[in-house]
Amino acid sequence: MRILFVGRPLKGHLYPLIAIYEEFKKTMNLEDFNSMEFKLVTAKSEFVPDVLQGIDIPYSFVVSAKERDSFSPLIVLDIFKSFIGFIQSILVLFIYMPDVIFSKGSVVSFPVVLAGWILRIPIIIHESDAIAIPIDKFMFRLAKKVAVSFPVSKDVYVSKKVFFSGNPTRSFIIPGDKMKAKQSFILHDEKPVLFIMAGTEGAELINRLVVEILPNLLKKYQIIHQCGSANYNYVRAVVQKMNVPDLNDYHIFPYFRERAADAYNASDLVISRAGANTVSEIMTMNKASILIPLSIGGSDKQQKNAYHYSQSGAAVIVSEKNLKPHLLLNVVDDLFKNHLKIIEMERASRKLSYNDAGQIIIESIKELGD
Repeated sequence: MRILFVGRPLKGHLYPLIAIYEEFKKTMNLEDFNSMEFKLVTAKSEFVPDVLQGIDIPYSFVVSAKERDSFSPLIVLDIFKSFIGFIQSILVLFIYMPDVIFSKGSVVSFPVVLAGWILRIPIIIHESDAIAIPIDKFMFRLAKKVAVSFPVSKDVYVSKKVFFSGNPTRSFIIPGDKMKAKQSFILHDEKPVLFIMAGTEGAELINRLVVEILPNLLKKYQIIHQCGSANYNYVRAVVQKMNVPDLNDYHIFPYFRERAADAYNASDLVISRAGANTVSEIMTMNKASILIPLSIGGSDKQQKNAYHYSQSGAAVIVSEKNLKPHLLLNVVDDLFKNHLKIIEMERASRKLSYNDAGQIIIESIKELGD
């Protein structure tokens, strides 16, 4: 069987695709797995070779329109780019001729999904977020099956082709030994640990807030700060100039691969955006969290993700629009003043965790590919 993966060159798309690949490898005997072929199609990015390091999946780049949250005069350029991407997709599909296309949606996927539909190749789309953008909803019509990550989404997209799978996470994202994880970051037991994530590309707002309140945070907490590759040198230089007394308790990183599991395991509280992949990882790791959903233009995907996750009490939502440095500090302090609250949030997160997503999805892929 030949499987074509397609999605944006971001952690939120690539990690679930890799998780599906890992699930195939884990659940099949070696001979059957070696008889399969996998290929990834995505938009050009320096991030792709980095995240696929050690993963034996060949990949191709196609021209893609820009992901926009509102109407723009540049839509003419986007249409032209999508047309070029469509021609490239037709060529890729003719040469590779997959049995199944597994798509993560987005404008990157649209030309590939459209080309696959024209060529009568079975398509399965996975919607990570609680709500889909318009172009993804259109692609649902072209797919044989649509997997959703939030149970509520199945009620929104009423169709026999829609099924709940959950969001697949990488095989190394599993709860582990907290003490060993803390030792790997040279952390001690005198202060709680905050794991602050600004995402693959680096959320400037979160990074700026962390730097502004860093001296106050370090009085009470140890920090693992994943700031994004693009912002690493800048944030590190700013922090070093601050001459903070407790700087040994601040651990900054541009980006995590497998070490992300240790960062989760070592932490007592996670502070992050509310991308679907990140929320799924937090659930899998059974962690209490403060979610700061991205709020730009007409897109409210992260707000919906955070809302559906926090309903159970597993997370606290802090609105980006009203967020001020000391408000974030106060929210963190309030949670640790009542440690029972952290425990309750962890229990709620554990109840929401769903670890069968990869298996459910590969069964659907096999069904379409046979």
